[in-house]
Amino acid sequence: MIRISSRTGAIAAAVLLLAAGTAQAQNLRRVAPERLTGYWYLTNKSVSPDVPNTGKNLNQPTCVAVSYMIGSDGRTQNARIEKVEPQGDLGQVGVSIVNQLVYVKGNQNGTAVPVQTYYVTGFNLPEDPAAKATILAKCKLPGYDQTS
Repeated sequence: MIRISSRTGAIAAAVLLLAAGTAQAQNLRRVAPERLTGYWYLTNKSVSPDVPNTGKNLNQPTCVAVSYMIGSDGRTQNARIEKVEPQGDLGQVGVSIVNQLVYVKGNQNGTAVPVQTYYVTGFNLPEDPAAKATILAKCKLPGYDQTS
C-alpha cells in the first residue's frame, strides 16, 4: 500500500481540480460578448475596481481583454488576462471588474448552462468614437462564436 501524506494528497487534489476546471472551460460554449445577452444578462449597475496608484502605462489609452466563465449561478469564475494593449499594469483592473460581474440567464439559456466569454474595457480612451473603436478593437479575441 502506498501512503500519501496529507500535504501530498492536498496538492494532488488541487492539481486534479485545476485540470477539471481547465477541461470544463475547454468544453464550454464560447460566446462572443456581443452575443452574450441570449445566454446571460448582466445585472450590475456599477462596479468598484481596484486601481493601482503606480505602474506602467497607467495614463495611456489602453484596452484590456479578460476571459472568464459564467457559472450556472450567474457568477464569474476563472478570470484571466488575455490581452493588454499597449502592455502595462491595467490588466488586473480588468480582472477586478470581471470578478464583480453578476448575471441572470437569458432567453436562449433555459437551464442556465455555463458559458465562456470575455470582457473588453478601455482606459484613458479618446473622445473621438473612431479612435476609441480602433483602440478597443485591438482587444477582440479570436475563437468565440461571432455569428450564432
